[in-house]
Amino acid sequence: MAAVAGDNHRLRLVVRYMVLTLIAIIFIFPLVFMVMSSLKPDQQLLSDTGSLRAFLPVGDLSFDNYRDAFARAPVGLFVFNSMLVTGVTVVLSLLICSLAAFSFVFLNWTGKGVVLSIILATLIVPFETIAIPLLLIASQLPWIGAEGLTFGWLNTYRIQIVPFIADGLTIYLFVQYFKDLPAELIEASRVEGATWLQIYRRVVMPLSGPVLATAAILKFLVMYNQYLWPLIVVQQESYRPVMVGLQYFFQLNIAWGEVMAYLSLITLPVLAFYLVLQRAFIASIASTGVKG
Repeated sequence: MAAVAGDNHRLRLVVRYMVLTLIAIIFIFPLVFMVMSSLKPDQQLLSDTGSLRAFLPVGDLSFDNYRDAFARAPVGLFVFNSMLVTGVTVVLSLLICSLAAFSFVFLNWTGKGVVLSIILATLIVPFETIAIPLLLIASQLPWIGAEGLTFGWLNTYRIQIVPFIADGLTIYLFVQYFKDLPAELIEASRVEGATWLQIYRRVVMPLSGPVLATAAILKFLVMYNQYLWPLIVVQQESYRPVMVGLQYFFQLNIAWGEVMAYLSLITLPVLAFYLVLQRAFIASIASTGVKG
């Protein structure tokens, strides 16, 4: 009986891994197609799309499309702009939203339920409905910099960062996670004389690795894929992100090989960020725990 049970267990594992492998292959096919197409000239790329050759490194392969992509548009500048805007926004968002969630969960103040409800209600409001009013406000906002007092935030990094620092989804994720933390930890810290800021920094946040990784990944994807807002508020090439830069490859004659090369280049930071955060997520789950 034990041998039969062991065989059934192994069979279930084999079937499970086969299914997971098939799903992984399905999801990785677009990436393989993108990379393979970026190495082929346009005529071969289009002729291969009707067969499995589109996913195989066959034919006239070269890095000419990558060279031509850099010649057509400042790809490095666009990637830098997106990484800068995305990185700063993610860091500030995790800080501000976690502090807000901490106040909603652990502090007692009048009206916090109403305020949280209003914040969550913003999740049903499409950004397109507030884009124009936000544009009108941003075009008149003051700023003190190296040039002194100026008005208007258009064509800057801050106009792409500040409106997206705090959002209802990130606050909601932190609120739900903080609610599941053991109340005994907070009570013990208060008895020992810790301030709320110390509890936030030394007790709550070290236990919040999973939600930090989840919120960071979601925020990264939203910010890195921004198109409408930068298209509205940024006219100078020096501040444009990668998604706005994609329009350079659809002007005049479309070179599909260059488009695939550009997409491959701008996808690399996303994959790298995800892999790093995935490892941090797994490590935080393995190391986080409270012994009763």
